[in-house]
Amino acid sequence: MTRPPTAAQRRVIDDADPVTGRLKGTRAQLAGLVERGFAFRHPRPPHDHFLTPAGRRIRESAREGDGTAPEATGAVPPAADGVFVARVGGEEAGPAGPERLREVRGAWQGLLELRRMTNPDGAADRPCGWERTHLVRAAALALEAAGHRPADPDTDGYRVRATPQPDAVAVYAPDAGALRAAADTLERAGWQAGEYTEPRTRLRYLLASPRRV
Repeated sequence: MTRPPTAAQRRVIDDADPVTGRLKGTRAQLAGLVERGFAFRHPRPPHDHFLTPAGRRIRESAREGDGTAPEATGAVPPAADGVFVARVGGEEAGPAGPERLREVRGAWQGLLELRRMTNPDGAADRPCGWERTHLVRAAALALEAAGHRPADPDTDGYRVRATPQPDAVAVYAPDAGALRAAADTLERAGWQAGEYTEPRTRLRYLLASPRRV
């Protein structure tokens, strides 16, 4: 589990720019936030530091506690272990309803901000480096944020799974219509997706990978 920020680091997080998440602090404070996953250093000059989605959750959890959090901040309330996790399908059914919807939408907005800050051209319509190293979670977040239902032990829905290909995931859905809808969602989210058939089971699925250009 990620270590919580120190009091000094927490003050830096709280003072971040409310829109961009840009941070100001000492070199040691900023380096410590990067080490703990609450900030990242922009690859382009002047190499400013910005909050990651985890850092935004830390900041907004404090604001929610004192009643000052705006309704649409793009932040995600922390889960039990402090980390939001998108549902890949097949897990036990977790919290649902408006609270989960706010978490998912907030996580998606945080991911779009991460794209703007880390893609070399500042593009938000194309997956970023984090998504390319967390393919299953990234694809699942795009689907859940668009309103697709993940599978659980009692309900059928989408399932996102890793594949032998290092840059692609497999997405399964209950029927052809749901599969096409999932493909549309992923393509709008900056992925490329095509339908394939498993040779042995004849099961249709999507092979999806992050778009590069």
